[in-house]
Amino acid sequence: MQRTLMKELESWRLKRNRKPLILKGARQVGKTWLMKEFGRNNFQNVAYVNFDSDQRVCRIFEEDYDIGRIIRMLNIETGMKIIPEETLIIFDEVQEAPRAISSLKYFCENAPGYAVIAAGSLLGVAIHEGISFPVGKVDILEMHPMSYYEFLQAMGEEALAECIEKKDYESLRIFKDKYVHWLKLYYYIGGMPEAVKDYADNGDIRTVREIQNRILELYENDFSKHTPSQELARIRLVWNSIPLQLAKENKKFFFGQIRQGARAKDFELAIEWLLDCGLITKVYRVEKPAIPLKAYTDFSAFKIYLLDVGLLAAMSELDAKTILERNDLFTEFKGALTEQYVLQQIVAETTYTAYYYTASAHSEIDFMIQKNGTIAPIEVKAEENLQAKSLKAYCEKYKPDYAVRVSMSNYREEDWLVNLPLYAVRNL
Repeated sequence: MQRTLMKELESWRLKRNRKPLILKGARQVGKTWLMKEFGRNNFQNVAYVNFDSDQRVCRIFEEDYDIGRIIRMLNIETGMKIIPEETLIIFDEVQEAPRAISSLKYFCENAPGYAVIAAGSLLGVAIHEGISFPVGKVDILEMHPMSYYEFLQAMGEEALAECIEKKDYESLRIFKDKYVHWLKLYYYIGGMPEAVKDYADNGDIRTVREIQNRILELYENDFSKHTPSQELARIRLVWNSIPLQLAKENKKFFFGQIRQGARAKDFELAIEWLLDCGLITKVYRVEKPAIPLKAYTDFSAFKIYLLDVGLLAAMSELDAKTILERNDLFTEFKGALTEQYVLQQIVAETTYTAYYYTASAHSEIDFMIQKNGTIAPIEVKAEENLQAKSLKAYCEKYKPDYAVRVSMSNYREEDWLVNLPLYAVRNL
């Protein structure tokens, strides 16, 4: 499979002032595979250590931060002769070894010739629990589930993916049926690499759901393993409420839907824990559509999305037939899946931070980004229904330079907006 982050890693390898790299991302998004594949293709050998499964390697870092000594110990532990610029050193599940995280500072300052990548699925949690982070001494990349673009490539549809990349909207129009076919499958399969690969290899939709449920169970086990008992129940309540929160027409996160009488202060730590693990994304409301959007953030109002649309479908127990054939029972929830999908593409494929805006209880702009010195409102439509009343009212009032309606309709530019096909969200 191809991951677009591979190009970022190749650029990092060639940087003049390269620092050790930290690869962040939730469990099961493909970090270990990416690091090993990158090492295999770009270095003569790879020295791989996993601090979660190998407790002995943790002790290498307990004595001091003498890089020469650490390298000698790693030579023995991995059975690999580690040579600057020729060997990629991989520290996996590095959150299990706090002193290994701290050692990255000394690799940066005293041994920059060594190429080091550290990854951890619970790194954010570890840092918040007091582990010293080498600020300014590391480069950071974040990995997400596979985007729709990467999904097409994994399914052997490289030509369809290339048309999106080249913004060949005439080809997108001609082959719309193919893009829609794969998009519906992506809503069900999602972007977790194991699920994508299994479907690409075997074409069995039932096995995909088994894999998704196994991943969800793994996340639940992490809740139990890494959180104090008093917080565990709250994390589970927040986690399990997300499909219900997104099913509402107003997708703002309401604590009262977690349980009756729930208050924000009781669940703040639970939400932060899920954020630190990379399992959710928070989209804040802005009080005013003005630059910079960050300055007008209302931190008390937000929407919460899962890391992956396929996992949302699995948590909601939506079967393949319901999603692929779009029956009437699915009508209400398809908006939730579509918004989840669009936000997931924005996070994985662009550099924009997404916000949302409400003018009134019945008028909401689904997403809003800051683009080229202007504010771009984005309205999401699950089908070809092109009525965009909230967006039109917004444009009449604020007259933005760039407004976007994302829908199943073909690409076209109108007087006051651009209609972007759902399968081309990466072109925002």
